[in-house]
Amino acid sequence: LSLNLMAALTCSATNLGPLLAGASNATAAAEYICGRFDAVSNKFVDTAYAVDTTYLLFSAYLVFAMQLGFAMLCAGSVRAKNTMNIMLTNVLDAATGGIFYYLFGFAFAFGGPSNGFIGRHFFGLGTFPSPSFDYGYFLYQWAFAIAAAGITSGSIAERTQFVAYLIYSSFLTGLVYPIVSHWFWSADGWASPARADNLLFESGVIDFAGSGVVHLVGAIAGFWGAFIEGPRIGKFDHEGRSVLLRGHSGTLVVLGTFLLWFGWYGFNPGSFLNIFKTYGESGSFYGQWSAIGRTAVTTTLAGSSAALTTLFGKRLISGHWNVTDVCNGLLGGFAAITSGCAVVDPWAAIICGFVSAWVLIGCNKIAERFKYDDPLEAAQLHGGCGAWGIIFTALFATEAYVKEIYPGRPGRAYGLLMGGGGKLLAAHIVQILVITGWVSVTMGTLFGLLHKLKLLRISPDEEMAGMDLTSHGGLAYVYQDVDDAPMQKNSFMMA
Repeated sequence: LSLNLMAALTCSATNLGPLLAGASNATAAAEYICGRFDAVSNKFVDTAYAVDTTYLLFSAYLVFAMQLGFAMLCAGSVRAKNTMNIMLTNVLDAATGGIFYYLFGFAFAFGGPSNGFIGRHFFGLGTFPSPSFDYGYFLYQWAFAIAAAGITSGSIAERTQFVAYLIYSSFLTGLVYPIVSHWFWSADGWASPARADNLLFESGVIDFAGSGVVHLVGAIAGFWGAFIEGPRIGKFDHEGRSVLLRGHSGTLVVLGTFLLWFGWYGFNPGSFLNIFKTYGESGSFYGQWSAIGRTAVTTTLAGSSAALTTLFGKRLISGHWNVTDVCNGLLGGFAAITSGCAVVDPWAAIICGFVSAWVLIGCNKIAERFKYDDPLEAAQLHGGCGAWGIIFTALFATEAYVKEIYPGRPGRAYGLLMGGGGKLLAAHIVQILVITGWVSVTMGTLFGLLHKLKLLRISPDEEMAGMDLTSHGGLAYVYQDVDDAPMQKNSFMMA
């Protein structure tokens, strides 16, 4: 028999028996051999499931570790009198998000088959596990949902009522974010690149790990919360000039930044969802594991480029080597590369980080001009750099990588500057517009209602005293905030 014929045969007694002609009881021997062959084959299938699930769960744990990074970054970026408050909100983002994403969010995001707007199956993880999804996938997507909520909490820090945190976090993780993730990540989503037909601009949106789905959603939500609340007391003087309300711990800022950097290796490379996959013929050194490694490299280079650009850029502007600015610049580079991390070359990631640093600096200048106050620069960082990352992907996505990750559609669009035409750019502009519109309508309305009901902002007296003392039963440290020192000195002199 030829090799082609051998490859076409399946292991069955009917096919194998003639090859054993002359052996005693050839049929029984063939059945035995095929049974052993099937057992070994099934073990390989089981191993593939185990390897992929282990990879996904490990990635989910890394993404969840980002919550600790958010907590430390937020704590270090606010004044000491609000430390307990901001850390508690980060804890409750995870806990509240866990319940509401379980009840509603996952179903709205991935509950197919469904329409292009919203999912409709798997409420409360019904019928889990299934051929489509296992529990590890839920855990991974939940970690993404609470990351979006964590971004928003930074924008409205130091002046928001605690009940407002609980309400917005539930609404964001249970409805607003899941619907966006359905649009771009579900196989049924109207703008998903994984659709079987009717792709948006014949390409769909390549937002691989969520510059738009996660970062832009969290940023737009935070923008409306901070805009409706208004700036913190003392942020702008009587002439409208910005006053630096310095965070109390640069140490925590750096710790949080490194934890986020570490977690990003689950955020971006983990978005492949599996690692046991070949590209082309089996037995090659190149496969999905190589693409995952490349994605980790592009993530690293974009963040590194952004950090160095911010370091020297801020030095030229302000004359200082500022560690907080460098940390924010680094995170801006990560937020930008998140969309295209899997489909661009390492050299392009350096360009992504370089531009993202200037985008963040520019967004901060605009925020200052319009008296917008965001204690963590979260809306500027995740919104401005996230939007740039979406555009960057549409410019620099490489044809070979796009075909590997989104196979089966010959002629799929790729980066404009890489010769792929403008269809992908058109799809990505649509993504920015629809995310901005959807989150503005939903979260803007929610924050507006909370403001009308006087459930959004704390009183001026509470804000001056600090939320730890007025809302959380005590202070995180025995401390003296820098901006409180002159006030205490004057009080002493008057006495």
